[in-house]
Amino acid sequence: MFFVSNWLAGPFQNSPVPEVFPLLAQAAEVSEETAQTGPVILAGVLLSLVVIYLASKLVGELCARINLPPVLGELIGGVIVGVSALNLLVFPESSSHGGTDAFVIQFLESTAGLSPAAAPGVAEAIGEIISVLSEIGVIILLFEIGLESDLKELIRVGPQAAIVAVVGVAVPFAAGTAGLIGLFGVPTIPAIFAGAALTATSIGITAKVLAEIQQLSSKEGQIIIGAAVLDDILGIIVLAVVASLAKTGEIQISNIIYLIVGAAVFLIGSILLGRFLSPFFVALVDRMQTRGQLLISSLIFAFVLAYIGAVIQLEAILGAFAAGLVLAETEKQKELEEQVLPIADMLVPIFFVVVGAKTDVSVLNPLDPANREGLIMAAFLVVVAIIGKTVTGLMVFGQPGINRLAIGIGMVPRGEVGLVFAGVGSSLEILSKPLEAAIIVMVILTTFLAPPFLRLVFKEPETAEPIQNPSEGA
Repeated sequence: MFFVSNWLAGPFQNSPVPEVFPLLAQAAEVSEETAQTGPVILAGVLLSLVVIYLASKLVGELCARINLPPVLGELIGGVIVGVSALNLLVFPESSSHGGTDAFVIQFLESTAGLSPAAAPGVAEAIGEIISVLSEIGVIILLFEIGLESDLKELIRVGPQAAIVAVVGVAVPFAAGTAGLIGLFGVPTIPAIFAGAALTATSIGITAKVLAEIQQLSSKEGQIIIGAAVLDDILGIIVLAVVASLAKTGEIQISNIIYLIVGAAVFLIGSILLGRFLSPFFVALVDRMQTRGQLLISSLIFAFVLAYIGAVIQLEAILGAFAAGLVLAETEKQKELEEQVLPIADMLVPIFFVVVGAKTDVSVLNPLDPANREGLIMAAFLVVVAIIGKTVTGLMVFGQPGINRLAIGIGMVPRGEVGLVFAGVGSSLEILSKPLEAAIIVMVILTTFLAPPFLRLVFKEPETAEPIQNPSEGA
């Protein structure tokens, strides 16, 4: 105490040690600001969820009543409340005002005493939280899809799914890249990047539609899901390759090998290990006496695999899907599926509304001269995107009477995966404004057109042969 009092009195005033006081004062100010804005951030998140749920249910219900997939309604609802129309939600990366012009922030300023100075920080926090919730939503969706899938059937249709995935990557990539260079004079690297954006498939959107029309367990549905999973892996590898090419001008072979080996080891290893450990998992759950023992234990398993998938530079959704496949082989499958459903109903709509809300459809406006060049390229990309995936159904072999058109249409939607490609290309500053707009238009149209067309091609019941699951007997 004597030393401290002497120091405070001034003997060490010229030393650098007192510089700690401004830092402590700054930390105290940050702590005080956090304490003040914390409740406002929570209020903003709750208000955002109200907007999201209302949009998903109102427009989703409307689509269901006119025989369109409800997931399409969630996407359209997102567009209505997002940056393209009402601008109700907070997405700082899509706003020129840091998100402070969104209705949620302005409403908080009017009702919750949010100061204009604190508004940007609060907007960023709310946007991040909603984005995280949407990511958890798609993880739950893929876990649910895994639970509803048949691992044996996926393995059986594996060769067909692999061919569909490879063709679905190679054809649009080659045609898109060559067309942009030859027809539009786009430089090689941007053309390659745009071609890579054509390879993506949104497994989340396709799987949700298949589940809604009760075709997830059909032969076509299982081939689509298997191909979409492989397509996701191939898409990640393609993105890593073209991003490396854009940054360094050369392709790093070691990175490609790491991704391929990592994806194979992760998926095959997690499924094999999970099947070995599943009897112990069931026995453990049966011994537990606390409430929700099956659901929580299963989510722990799914989140662990999702975490591993994320940290090894794959997708978290692949881990969640693998967890669902493993647990679908246990005697708890039906019980777990029923318990996961309410969780999915709560979180999955956030994902689809957010995808729609982040989509800026103003690039579709032909009256804006700045959009016209992009729209011309977009028309080409949309044609390549649809045809390049639709032809994949023709590659299916050894399946007489199968609906090949349905398989091709199921691979069409790009969704959030395509937006990721556009976002990475924009951040690397290798895409021109017209080309970036063209990619976004392609993503929008394939995402919104695929669900109704998928329902249409599955309309005739004889086009799909449901898999007989022994557990569904009586």
